Amino acid sequence: MRRAICFDDVLLVPKMSDIETRTDIDVSTNLGGDLHLSLPIVSAPMDTVTGPEMAAAMHEAGGLGILHRYNTVDEQAELVKQLLLRSPTAKFGAAIGITGDFYERAEALRDVGCRVFCLDVAHGHHSLMRDALTTLRGDFGDGVHLMAGNVATIRGFNNLVHWGADSVRVGVGGGSICSTRVQTGHGVPTLQSVMDCATSQHAGEVKIIADGGIKNSGDMVKALAAGADAVMCGSLLAGTDETPGMTLRADDGSPPLKIYRGMASREAQKAWRGKVGSVEGVSTTIPIKGCVRDVLHDLEWGIRSGLSYTGARDLIELYNRAEFLEQSSASQMESSPHALLLSR
Repeated sequence: MRRAICFDDVLLVPKMSDIETRTDIDVSTNLGGDLHLSLPIVSAPMDTVTGPEMAAAMHEAGGLGILHRYNTVDEQAELVKQLLLRSPTAKFGAAIGITGDFYERAEALRDVGCRVFCLDVAHGHHSLMRDALTTLRGDFGDGVHLMAGNVATIRGFNNLVHWGADSVRVGVGGGSICSTRVQTGHGVPTLQSVMDCATSQHAGEVKIIADGGIKNSGDMVKALAAGADAVMCGSLLAGTDETPGMTLRADDGSPPLKIYRGMASREAQKAWRGKVGSVEGVSTTIPIKGCVRDVLHDLEWGIRSGLSYTGARDLIELYNRAEFLEQSSASQMESSPHALLLSR
């Protein structure tokens, strides 16, 4: 039985640096073809995270927004139209699933201008993913980007590559509102999955998107150092002004809130398909964070700072220069701001 590590298990070792200013650091990434991002952050295709406003904001910040699929085909196509009416040159993607109306959805989205399709399913290492990927690649050709996942192993990554994926979401069960590991007993820590998949002979050609368990910019730096080409975020972006959903205000004057829920939560399943199967997520509320631009700015500068500590001017140098070490539980406590603990 082998041991697996997660983000909090490791630290990156500071290296000699000659970087005089963090503005000299390039945090851009290329997910294939002309899908170039100046910020290696992708917003998750969740109905409480990415609608047209979030996708537009992600584009403006240099990242990529993936429109959620928890609506009808016509409703999702309308979201694309809304996005392109605000921002005609926006880079964005849309989730389509791998069963049911996925092909009809992909055709409708393509017809209104979408060229990045996220084959979005919790367990992507599946025969239905094979069928969907091969069908879309065969019929749509190389003029579209197929993002597929999620997978947790190098075998899963390699299979999705062979089936036609341009990029692969790596991580199973690590999301902050995901209960897959509790419900099913299955999963692999996201950092371990990224490290494993980065050893594939196809890594670099087909891009790795770390997805799940990322709590801060430090985790982003660790994921990128481990071999990810970009990271996908849900909770870090949830609760911002641009997320879909109403703002909840209490009569007692407490801070306003927004709902954030996993798409396998009981509440989300009832809302989008009218029934509940296996419950592998939870629903919660979180305080309003304000404009997502400010959140993304802080995350970007955290990433830039992370690269500077390794002496890396871009993500390729980060991967090549990075040195991980495992930390103890005492070290984990020391690694976080602990002045408040000492003052109690």
